[in-house]
Amino acid sequence: MKRPSSRSRDGFIPMAAPVMGPQELRYVSDVIKSGWISSEGRYVSEFEKAFSRYCGVAHGVAVTSGTTALHLSLAVLGVGPGDEVLIPTLTHIAVPNAVKAVGAVPVPVDSEPFTWNLDPALLERKISRRTRAVIVVHLYGHPTDMDPVRRFARKHGLFVVEDAAESHGAQYKGRRTGSLGHLGCFSFYANKIIATGEGGMIVTDNARLARRARKLRDQAYEKKRRFWHREHGFNYRMTNLQAAVGLAQLERIEQFIAARRRISALYNRLLRGVPGLTPPPAAPWAASTHWMHALLVHKEFGLSRDRLMASLRRHGIDSRPFFYPVHLQPLYKKELGAHRCPVAESLSSIGMNLPTGSRMTEAEVRRIADTLLTLHRENSR
Repeated sequence: MKRPSSRSRDGFIPMAAPVMGPQELRYVSDVIKSGWISSEGRYVSEFEKAFSRYCGVAHGVAVTSGTTALHLSLAVLGVGPGDEVLIPTLTHIAVPNAVKAVGAVPVPVDSEPFTWNLDPALLERKISRRTRAVIVVHLYGHPTDMDPVRRFARKHGLFVVEDAAESHGAQYKGRRTGSLGHLGCFSFYANKIIATGEGGMIVTDNARLARRARKLRDQAYEKKRRFWHREHGFNYRMTNLQAAVGLAQLERIEQFIAARRRISALYNRLLRGVPGLTPPPAAPWAASTHWMHALLVHKEFGLSRDRLMASLRRHGIDSRPFFYPVHLQPLYKKELGAHRCPVAESLSSIGMNLPTGSRMTEAEVRRIADTLLTLHRENSR
């Protein structure tokens, strides 16, 4: 059977499109027939058990998004006003926003230049007596170097939270991301490796933290007295409908990861040796999922990153810039702008992502690579 194209009807190639099939439809139909469409129903618990088992941990707590997974994790750990949380500055805005949501202060840490993730060597310079936790982000599917992060956390008695929203199935020294900290947070947004539309998950080996997360995600109801509340909770429950989709997606996760790895490998082969393009990182201790095929665009290419993205758009090809560093965001610049993170600032200014959806065809990857090669030839004379 011919694989469906990821392109829209007008030939435009988007960044990613979810791959839905008959199993998703079957499970969702089962939910609708049962009437259990909200957060009660067997698919929620089945998805939690299956996904946590896939990550190699004991417990999963399904929530409404990756952002709420981060917020709930910090709340479960007791991080709050007056505390500081070390975060990579090169990350999605959800990370500092989750820290601020519990009343704590995000402290940006620069990237290291090889994997583009948080630089563990800089953590000692950022710690203070108010530091309570470190959030690591496995950027664009490539794991952070976790051993030095965990040594640092143990030395200072800190919590480690993994933002694994972009790295479902990625491995660090043989262990899957999400299993390497006190709590691991995932997103199932539509462009993620497995998708439920919106949705997220917290995974952990700590039964006490899992119990607390389940309580706080459900308005902090008291077990023995309904509608009685002793503390502040949240409505962060995943629906049975979303969980049904997630369980069907999880059954094909290795297929989706393999597709992204094939796409990234083909990009690398077709673009090898092109001046001014740095391919995505591949540390020897890591197995990246290549959630997005990330590139660095240097002046030798002949076009700046932004001009290249605009040119691709004119050729019917989508792309994305790297995240803006947190300390330079208008929302945080007044508070955090004094921090100096030159590596992250440089990466942000020249980094871009190419389409890497699991349903992309080889012909589409070749079309994108051919367009890049043509643009290089036309602009490097």
